[in-house]
Amino acid sequence: MSEFWSTVQSVFNYRFVLQYQDQFLLGIYNTIIAAGLSLVLSLTFGFVVALMRLSGRKPLVYAATSYIQIIRSTPLLLQIYIVYFGLPSLIPAMGRMPEIVLGTIALTLHTTAYMSEIIRSGILSVPRGQREGAIAVGMTTLQQYRYVILPQGIVNVIPALLGQTAILIKDTSLLSLITVFDIVSAGMLLNSDLVRPNEGFLTVAAIFFAFYLVMVFVSHLVESRLAGRGWRSVA
Repeated sequence: MSEFWSTVQSVFNYRFVLQYQDQFLLGIYNTIIAAGLSLVLSLTFGFVVALMRLSGRKPLVYAATSYIQIIRSTPLLLQIYIVYFGLPSLIPAMGRMPEIVLGTIALTLHTTAYMSEIIRSGILSVPRGQREGAIAVGMTTLQQYRYVILPQGIVNVIPALLGQTAILIKDTSLLSLITVFDIVSAGMLLNSDLVRPNEGFLTVAAIFFAFYLVMVFVSHLVESRLAGRGWRSVA
């Protein structure tokens, strides 16, 4: 048994991870901040962009469609570099912003395009009869979206929202390329100092997997509660 544990520790020695726990905690904190802010902002702006596409007004539809196509056709890394190097050139004041702020802006611009399409598909999934019923009882457009369309539409696309949120969290790893100290940075620091890639990168993988499990739990909880209130689309 002692030989077995010796072999395990030669491959992955948790004591090295404990030595760098402060760095991993800092990386987790920065990842949560960047991903959390990007998620809230991308859902907010994504709703606006989705409404622009559904408005039927050609200038708004064209602007929203162009934005979505440009974002979806270019790599996220390129978008991060454009925001990091390009925005400070256009707006010098942004050059004094912390790297995590610029990284969050880039993540938000990227994720908004995908969230808007998910939200739009959720809105379109609500049967027309539901909207007509809301109009019949005298609801305003805002009330229709608040009480009828969005609750049902969001329930219908929760799996897609979960998937995109998982992608967003994983995409935060690219912020290490603009010197944001995230989870990947902590793993790279451990490896560069101690030359222990297993401890560094397997720990990073385990942390990201833990994030995913938390999202799955929250997703099931939200979906069950919304479904329990009857917020399901009924044809």
